[in-house]
Amino acid sequence: MSSTDEAVTETAQEAAPAVVAAGAICWRKEQGQLEVLLIHRPSYTDWSWPKGKIDPGETTPECAAREVLEEVGLRISLGIPLASTRYAVASGQKVVYYWAARTERMVVRPDGKEVDKYLWVAPARALELLTNPTDREPLDSLIAAYEADQLETWPLIVVRHAKAKPRSSWTRAEGERPLAATGRRQAAAVSRLLEAWGPSWVVSSPWERCVQTVAPYLKYKDIKLKLADSMTERNATRKPDKARSTVEKLFDKRRPVALCTHRPVLPLVFGVLQRHMATPLAAGLPADDPYLAPGEVLISHVSTRAPGRIVALEQFRAYDD
Repeated sequence: MSSTDEAVTETAQEAAPAVVAAGAICWRKEQGQLEVLLIHRPSYTDWSWPKGKIDPGETTPECAAREVLEEVGLRISLGIPLASTRYAVASGQKVVYYWAARTERMVVRPDGKEVDKYLWVAPARALELLTNPTDREPLDSLIAAYEADQLETWPLIVVRHAKAKPRSSWTRAEGERPLAATGRRQAAAVSRLLEAWGPSWVVSSPWERCVQTVAPYLKYKDIKLKLADSMTERNATRKPDKARSTVEKLFDKRRPVALCTHRPVLPLVFGVLQRHMATPLAAGLPADDPYLAPGEVLISHVSTRAPGRIVALEQFRAYDD
């Protein structure tokens, strides 16, 4: 699920598509001008965007990042979600989800099979060159975000810890209650999902089940964990203002971050996020208990042009046993 600053839009469609795919529009600034990356696919003889079908067990954000890496050799971090496309194929309906992805001046290396050529072009030129009319829809939303100063963002990601062992069967200290076997598998899936946005630091409740949830990502990225006592269930209940302050301070760093906490703390976290977004967008925040499922994440895209303003929301469940 995703939403933008102008309105809340569910990406799920009424009819389940036969084919689900994902991709990204890579963009950069060249001499102050916006450019986007077009690819040429020899098997289709068309100009399009890097994209492809999801693999089994893969989420659409993971798919988008993987396809860009495989087709043009760019390792990207996803930005705001763009318009998805939906059209008929032989097996039924196909839906393609897109994200913006800033790439600076990284070298493009087409794989030579699926992609043999590429072009960096201005958006107006891209609209002329795109072969399939539906491919213009995500570009239109990228252009609109750029013109509204909402294209340059960084992600603030909220993670609910993965499934823990039941309280009823745990006799030791609550802070020591670990993940269940399902939760450990979820933690690995959370790591793969977080890679799509690439948070450069992680803040977590020090309780064991939260630390275990983010441990695979920390190991993969080789980054340290910042523990926040204010984000435990007990301390957030006793001193909610300290928990809110911890979340508020995440905006000050202005760099990609993931925060892992507990279900009862989520309303406090979302209350802080709500103050940083327009009312229509705030309607997309989870409002009902349990707010997020175990191992589920909420991604807030924070503007770099208007510091502290959230311009888009997304929500993904990394793994469901």
